[in-house]
Amino acid sequence: MDDSEQADIQTPGSSDPTDQPPVAKSAPRAPLTLAVDIGATGLKASVLDADGAMVADRVKVPTSYPMPPDRLVAVLAKLVGPLPNAQRASVGFPGMVRGGTVLSASHLATERGPGSPPEAGLVRLWSRFDLASVLTGAFGIPTKVANDADIQGAAVVSGRGLEMTITLGTGFGTALFYEGDLLPHFEISHQPFRKGEDYDEQLGEATRKEIGLDRWHKRVHKAIANMRAMMFFDHLYIGGGNSRRLIRHNLPDDVTIVDNSAGILGGIKLWEPSRPAADRTGD
Repeated sequence: MDDSEQADIQTPGSSDPTDQPPVAKSAPRAPLTLAVDIGATGLKASVLDADGAMVADRVKVPTSYPMPPDRLVAVLAKLVGPLPNAQRASVGFPGMVRGGTVLSASHLATERGPGSPPEAGLVRLWSRFDLASVLTGAFGIPTKVANDADIQGAAVVSGRGLEMTITLGTGFGTALFYEGDLLPHFEISHQPFRKGEDYDEQLGEATRKEIGLDRWHKRVHKAIANMRAMMFFDHLYIGGGNSRRLIRHNLPDDVTIVDNSAGILGGIKLWEPSRPAADRTGD
C-alpha cells in the first residue's frame, strides 16, 4: 500500500460540518446501514440508523491512483473496519452501475485520477465488475451499489412529479426520479455540452479552478437550461461539493441547493421497497 492508504483515517472534526448527517442522540433504531461514498478524490463511510442519524463519526481517506477494483475493495474494507457493525451496506459509485455491476468507471479507470487519460487495462478490469457481490463478501453483509448521484437524489426528492438531481464536484452527475421512484441512470455527464467537450470536462473541479467562478457559474446556468429543455423536470436539486459555490438567489424557484451529506443519507433509500405501480399512479 502507498502512503495515502496507510495514513490515519480522518474523522469529521477536520472537515466541513455541513457534509455531516445528524448524529444519533438516543439509542439507534435498527436496521443499521453501512453507508459508503466512493468519490474520485475521497472515500467516505459511516453507519446510519433507520432514521438516517449517524451512530459513529464518519471516516474518510483520499482516493489514490491507480485504483483497480481489487485495490478499491481492500481500501474500503480497511476504511470501514473501525465502524460499528451494521446489518446491510449501501455504496455510491462514481460511474455507470446496473444491478450492482459497474459498467463504466471514468475516473477510477485512469492512471493518475480525474483529468488524466483512461488506462486500457483499468478500463477492462472495471467493465462489468460485480462490485456489489464482491463488497458483500468483503463487508460480510448484504451490499447494494448504485451511482453516487442516484443515491444523493434519493435522499432529497419529494416524491412529486419528475425530479432531477445534478451533482457538482470532481465531475457532473445526474439522477432522475418520477413520483419518488429512481429511473434508469443516464450518463449525461459524458454527452456533448459545448466547444467539443462534455459536461464533466466543462463543469468539473479542474475546469472551475482554471476558468474561475464567474465563467463557471455561467456554464452551470447553461447546463441547468439544457437539463430543463431535455427533461422538463418539475424540480431540480443541486448537490455535490461545489454546490456551495453557487449563488442561491440567482437560481430559479424550481432549483434547490441541497446538503452534500445526502451522498451518505441516500444509502438508506436503496433498501426501501419499491411501491406498486398502482400507488405511483393513484389508480
